[in-house]
Amino acid sequence: MATLLRSTAPAAARLGAHRRLAPLLATVLLLAVPGGRWDVGGGQVALADLASLVLVGSCAALLLRGDGPRLGRVAGVVLGVPTVAFAVVTLASGDPGGSVPGFLRLLQTFVLVPLAVLVLLRDARDVRAVAWAIVLVALMQGGVGTWQYATGGGASYMGQNVRAVGTFGPQNVMSMATVVAYGLVAALCLALAPAPGASRRWRGVALACAGGLAVPLMVSFSRGAWLATAVAVLVVVLLAAFLGGRLVRRVLLAALGAGLLLGGGAALGSGMVGERLSSIGEVTDTPDQSVIDRYAMWDAALGMWRDEPWTGVGPKGFAGLRDTHASVALSGGSDTAGAGQEFARQELLSPHNMYLLVLSEQGLLGATALIGSWAALLAAGTARLRRRGIAAGGLLGTGLLVWQLVHFLYGDIGGPTTVLTAVAFGLAAWWAVGPAERDVRA
Repeated sequence: MATLLRSTAPAAARLGAHRRLAPLLATVLLLAVPGGRWDVGGGQVALADLASLVLVGSCAALLLRGDGPRLGRVAGVVLGVPTVAFAVVTLASGDPGGSVPGFLRLLQTFVLVPLAVLVLLRDARDVRAVAWAIVLVALMQGGVGTWQYATGGGASYMGQNVRAVGTFGPQNVMSMATVVAYGLVAALCLALAPAPGASRRWRGVALACAGGLAVPLMVSFSRGAWLATAVAVLVVVLLAAFLGGRLVRRVLLAALGAGLLLGGGAALGSGMVGERLSSIGEVTDTPDQSVIDRYAMWDAALGMWRDEPWTGVGPKGFAGLRDTHASVALSGGSDTAGAGQEFARQELLSPHNMYLLVLSEQGLLGATALIGSWAALLAAGTARLRRRGIAAGGLLGTGLLVWQLVHFLYGDIGGPTTVLTAVAFGLAAWWAVGPAERDVRA
């Protein structure tokens, strides 16, 4: 009987891990569902957001049963200080009731979901499961996006329906690029730090996924995603080269060569991609209307902050005050069409810069708390990598965090992939401030 119990214990442990991770994996994988939105209370809610509620509930149940890990003081500060700041700036806003939805979104993205991820993940095997889920969603959305570009069934771009948007549609033009970029970074991390005892085949599969995802990323025509991915890949590569051995350096050379071939091929094969690449250096010399609109919204955000420097205008306050602070150069909206949808005018309701959005809506109080927590995660994560050496969880958490922090210069939260941003912050928190006794190198 004792022998039988010992033999079934590992299987029972694996089954328990699968059940524990199910809400987290569902939150990621539901982003692959076409449409993926339900009408709730007169508005649309993404299925992944609903799954994140189950994820947070699972975390709460574990903590109430006492099955969760003991969180350290640093984790409490990193997650607790922004929570207090969100509450204060909401109460201090001119319309506290109207700011509540923004407060809940901030709490979901930067506190509750990251906390749930931190609690549910136990070791690097769990992290790899989440990483592969991200890669699978990226491959699915990237495959749809590449087909859209090849067949002219994508969103409208320069008069042609060639922009890859996956199943998210032209109203969420950045969503596919975000998912694909996350998948590319995750696949690269899996290739550079495979599981102990894993065959070279799995390293090659991960590397092939990273190279293949470069194609839909290019035809997304998202300059912000390109820049953020380039910086994140560079950081991951430098960390791996510094911490890894000869085999890792060979993989890095192969990844660099594949990336140059795929990226260069895409640029040469499409004049549009080449023009979009060259336009990165023209945003200050001869900006197009989208860049002019962005500059106008940045000025509007700074104007709101000057009016309310300490607590801002409140969460969700930017949209209502935009026109009173924006210059006449702002067009007020962008044209969307293609990918199976009719022409529509999409109103611009955010500055497309997370740092300026936080500063305008939460003032110095909220900006210091939130951006300070991000800086703490980055510093603690890189320090832990230096101490422990190359690890998939460390590379993944740090790489995704760097990607998001760079991308926040050109975008902010919103849309169906916001929940994936929350998962990324959770992965970074698990590595940076999670319990030290965890088996992070398994």
